[in-house]
Amino acid sequence: MMDSEERADLIKKNMEEIVTEEELEELLEEKDKPTAYIGDAPTGRMHTGHFITHRKIADFLRADFEFTVLLADLHAHLDDLKSPFDLLDARSKYYEECIKGMMDATGVDWKDLHFVQGSEFELDQNYILDVLRMAADTTLNRSRRAAAEVVRYGDNPKLGGFIYPLLQTQDVSALEADVAYGGIDQRGIYMLSREILPDLGYEKPICVFAPLLTGLTGGKMSASEKGSKIDLLDDPETIEEKVMDAYCPQGEKEDNGILEHLERLIMPVLQSKNKKLVIERPDKWGGDLIYKDYEELEDDYLSEEVHPQDLKGAVAEELIDILKPIRERFEGKEDLVKKAYPEK
Repeated sequence: MMDSEERADLIKKNMEEIVTEEELEELLEEKDKPTAYIGDAPTGRMHTGHFITHRKIADFLRADFEFTVLLADLHAHLDDLKSPFDLLDARSKYYEECIKGMMDATGVDWKDLHFVQGSEFELDQNYILDVLRMAADTTLNRSRRAAAEVVRYGDNPKLGGFIYPLLQTQDVSALEADVAYGGIDQRGIYMLSREILPDLGYEKPICVFAPLLTGLTGGKMSASEKGSKIDLLDDPETIEEKVMDAYCPQGEKEDNGILEHLERLIMPVLQSKNKKLVIERPDKWGGDLIYKDYEELEDDYLSEEVHPQDLKGAVAEELIDILKPIRERFEGKEDLVKKAYPEK
């Protein structure tokens, strides 16, 4: 059994920021079974960027956290109608199946997680009352700044986008979460939560932020670019095509989504299974390369010992294998995907 210091180190590993590390350490000294949650607004289809964030759930469970997955359906609708109201249930079910599939792929028993849909508790009288109390004391500018990295506002923003961060703040207290976990794009909202929850008599959350994944085409991942991201349900041929076409300049790390997939998803999953990465090469080019950890691989890539095409071949093969349990989970559930994302 791990001591509190080992548990804290496990949670800190590979994270972008923790607010604050001292509070996290104190929590793990005081509580044997603290609570944490992640909120997923069921909007667009899930991809490997989501996988990198959700892979961390395994570390929370190993560190003896009670972990809740919030399917934030009302948030998805409030965010500029990204999800039409009549699709919220279907998309929530799709997200839940995807998350269970990601847990299968990383060797986590998803039965150890608690799944809850936002609309199950966010319409309760006391919840709404606290949200209204926050609204009375939060300016539109403060709300917008907090959610700018998450919510789509546009030139003529809807009121729902300003309510969004207040709901997310109240989720923390309603779920009795010691730790709020999410991507670094959530930072603004949770900093607002830390400011205003104490005014309502609630504890401010400790915040753990994961890094965001660079798109395969270089730069920020974009839903509008077909090759920018790998859908969790992409077939092997599509995965291989996207990986082989990805931006991966020889000897360069910046904006290299291939290296980020290796560092944040592929190598951690292989290590959890006591496996190594094999990069196959013809004998005339030096033969196969085998890596146990990412740092050694990165060093060889930056020194141009590893060629981009050889690296891409290994990445495609590993991603096809890692995502296989998710594809298998959706066999016979094709109608669910069609209901969640009907063709226009």
